[in-house]
Amino acid sequence: MISVPVARDLLQKISRVRILVIGDVMLDHYIWGDATRISPEAPVPVVDIARDSFTAGGAANVALNIASLGAQCTVAGFFGNDEAGTKLKKILGEKRIATVATPGTGSTIVKTRVLVQHQQLCRLDREAAPSAYRIAPDKIEPLLGDAIRDCDAVVFSDYAKGILSDELVERVSSLARGAGKLLALDPKPKRKLHFHDLDLLTPNRREALQLAGIEPEPHSPFPAEEVCAQLHKLYATRNLVITLSEDGMLLSTDGAIGKTIPTAAREVFDVSGAGDTALASLVLALAAGSDLETAAHFANAASGVVVGKIGTATVTPAELVAYIE
Repeated sequence: MISVPVARDLLQKISRVRILVIGDVMLDHYIWGDATRISPEAPVPVVDIARDSFTAGGAANVALNIASLGAQCTVAGFFGNDEAGTKLKKILGEKRIATVATPGTGSTIVKTRVLVQHQQLCRLDREAAPSAYRIAPDKIEPLLGDAIRDCDAVVFSDYAKGILSDELVERVSSLARGAGKLLALDPKPKRKLHFHDLDLLTPNRREALQLAGIEPEPHSPFPAEEVCAQLHKLYATRNLVITLSEDGMLLSTDGAIGKTIPTAAREVFDVSGAGDTALASLVLALAAGSDLETAAHFANAASGVVVGKIGTATVTPAELVAYIE
């Protein structure tokens, strides 16, 4: 676990950092209620709705986590000309997060979760086809060039909805490298996105195996050495952090296995958005000058706070310090 003095010093440095997040922004909608009877129309529960709540999801939740920890943030993504888009921009604006609206068609991506007595009953998704959110190659630099030059790090937050294309990743990466910016990606392997030579890659266990093209035998141990070596061979990523759920975080630099950081979570209520918190915390710590191991301990503690909350959540500096103490 990271010490309180180190965390405080890191948080102070983070307050001077600016991050650009590019990816699939969405609105997370929660319907809270209770179910005490079965419908006479079908064998399904009848939910009596008590209230609705809304927060930023996907890449917008990464931005929310960055701002919550005290850094400055700009998020680029598709905001539809609809009620959900207006609501999402308002949520981000209240946290002083700047937005860059990318071109596209269709409606704002919305995930609606129905919770009964704090347990998720189902999820309803509203989204268009990936082609509706794609940015034309000639629009990338005019749209994002200034934001790239003004930030300390660029984060690609891929939820496989269509914003991140090979052309966008390649062009933004080139601009960011030319300006000396840190580059990070949270991948979704099913999109088969082409990327190379990033500073940080943050897949979970399943995503790491998919990216590496490795299918281990059922119930066999995670092939850490093989996965890390293969990911470095394929993508030349400098730092790799594989989130292993209850087993913590596996660190790797230049393909070599590093430490495994045990999970800091004491009580887990909801893992929604925990990967966003880990990504945001890792990037912030690295952008503030931290080494990978310290950054991982910092991110591990931040994720430990978030999974102790219900719903997509964030962590504040005060909560983080109190948790470490």
